[in-house]
Amino acid sequence: MTVASRQWLVRIAPLVGLLLVIAFFALASGAPERYLSGANLRVVLAQTVIVAIGAIGMTLVIVGGGIDLSVGSVIALTGVLCALALREGSSPTLAVAAAVLLGGLVGLANAVAITRLRVVPFIATLGMLGVARGSAKWLANQTTVDARPSWVNDLAVTFPPEAWMLFAPGVWITLTLAAVMAFVLRRTIFGRHVFALGSNEAAARACGIATDRLKLAVYSTAGLFFGLAGVMQMSRLRQGDPTVAAGTELDVIAAVVIGGGSLSGGEGTILGSMVGALTMAFLRNGSQQMGWPSYVQEILIGVIIVAAVAVDRWRHAGRQES
Repeated sequence: MTVASRQWLVRIAPLVGLLLVIAFFALASGAPERYLSGANLRVVLAQTVIVAIGAIGMTLVIVGGGIDLSVGSVIALTGVLCALALREGSSPTLAVAAAVLLGGLVGLANAVAITRLRVVPFIATLGMLGVARGSAKWLANQTTVDARPSWVNDLAVTFPPEAWMLFAPGVWITLTLAAVMAFVLRRTIFGRHVFALGSNEAAARACGIATDRLKLAVYSTAGLFFGLAGVMQMSRLRQGDPTVAAGTELDVIAAVVIGGGSLSGGEGTILGSMVGALTMAFLRNGSQQMGWPSYVQEILIGVIIVAAVAVDRWRHAGRQES
């Protein structure tokens, strides 16, 4: 197989995978018209929002050669903070801003541990997973926090408050952020530096890139997205739950890897990650419609992650041979 044909296959593989998942469940459900209906599409897109926003941030981290395992805990923590702020009478805008900012601060703390304490990203973010989850339970006093009704509750609803919107506000927010970050990652100096960092950190440093400062920016920016995902989680549940989103980091990482991101760093696209997030959402939605238990979904996701990483290894092996 030529290098050109291999690259072409790599580019279309995430989309082909998504179409195969949709086709399989449309046929297996026995009611393709229901599975492919506009109503079900709205459900899937609303369910995609949290993972998709997290995947935008995770794409930055993985392209930069890192990993962040604290996503699920950060979502729980920021969701609890947003709900608490609303319950205590803060304006919805201030509550959302505080939650997003807290996510950025958690990302900054991860980056400080990685750059200053020289802890590898896997361990640093694994530790933060426990810190953030424990902090969420402490803030919520180990119970759920009911949020005061506001426009925040409508961000991740299945059906938008206004019919002309077609999809939930969170879907449009996700699409806008994805377009902006796709431009940033591909068309700005910051984006090129992130790719250089993930491809070869030593070479990037030799070229004059302040790699430690760049990592601070990457993890902090990703944390902002994780904080926003926490707001969407709170909106979906209409309460802050310190136990929610356990294991969401696997869905987020899987979305990036399925979309063509390499765990070795230096590769990945926002568009691919969005396709990966949709694949995860259609997989879960189809499994639910088929009546499969949750453990079957987890097994499928695990198999998909391994397969996606295997494809990535095959791709790199092909490049070395050429």
